[in-house]
Amino acid sequence: MFPADITFANPEFFYALILLPLLTVWYFFRHERQTSELRYSSLLPFAQIKPTIRERMRHLPFIVRMIILGLLVVALARPQTTSQGENIYTEGIDIVLVLDISRSMLAEDFTPNRLEAAKQVAADFVSDRVHDRIGLVVFAGQGFTQCPMTLDYRVLKNLMSEVQTGVVEDGTAIGMGIAQGVNRLKDSKAKSKVMILLTDGENNRGEIDPITAAQIAKTFGIRIYSIGVGTIGVAPLPVPTPFGVRYQTVPVIVDEKTLQSIADITEGKFFRATNNKTLKQIYAEIDKLEKTRIEVRAYRSYTELFYDWVGWGLGLLLLEMMLSYYLVRKLP
Repeated sequence: MFPADITFANPEFFYALILLPLLTVWYFFRHERQTSELRYSSLLPFAQIKPTIRERMRHLPFIVRMIILGLLVVALARPQTTSQGENIYTEGIDIVLVLDISRSMLAEDFTPNRLEAAKQVAADFVSDRVHDRIGLVVFAGQGFTQCPMTLDYRVLKNLMSEVQTGVVEDGTAIGMGIAQGVNRLKDSKAKSKVMILLTDGENNRGEIDPITAAQIAKTFGIRIYSIGVGTIGVAPLPVPTPFGVRYQTVPVIVDEKTLQSIADITEGKFFRATNNKTLKQIYAEIDKLEKTRIEVRAYRSYTELFYDWVGWGLGLLLLEMMLSYYLVRKLP
């Protein structure tokens, strides 16, 4: 009946609406008692006489009075429109996801493969964040920025979905990936600067070694969570051939020692993911470790609509007086 944004300060006055049906019953009972009767032997002489407009509108003043009473009851209930909001103060966290896109990330010891599993879990991680700027860096033989720091998670996830292997020369330049992440974070004014590094191999390319890159990151106050992905033992790797895709069994070599050192240097943490489930658990743990502190101050303001309803009631009261005295006036 009323818009969702309207509330009432004194809703108990709505109990007065019970007067409307009671007064209606009283009015028609009283009207029947005041009606005079004349008996005729035949009504045929009156058959062609049509009721005048005054006769048709004889109950209109009473109907208007009931509407006026209803409007006054609503006015007494003090209708209000409510506007609310909140001021949010955040202790911001800037996060860069550094993702290995070397050809070995196509190994299918994860479902459907390491790269797609890493992208999906990272996208879920992004969806769970609030008020944090997040960027995406990818690397193989070289590192580059796929998405700069942003609060637009939709754009970030769209760019993440487009990540694939083969866009740069192959290899695993972990140090270059970290260095590119440092470039994204070094000028950040955030209280906390975090890098999540995910790789499935050992550093074999690039001008900067991973330990040096980690020391640079520490200089800028960047904490690195390193994740080594890959099952224990060997994994199937699809290899394109002139006769179609063939699978080659390759050993899984994750440089855990280096990844652990990177985490230790920057006061982060090292994780090892051997399947989709453990990878999800790792990102969930990082999500808990790096939570934004949010202070919310809520406010609510009200706008009184009392005068609007009273004004409508007074306007109808004036209309009722005009109807009673000019259009349907009763003679003594």
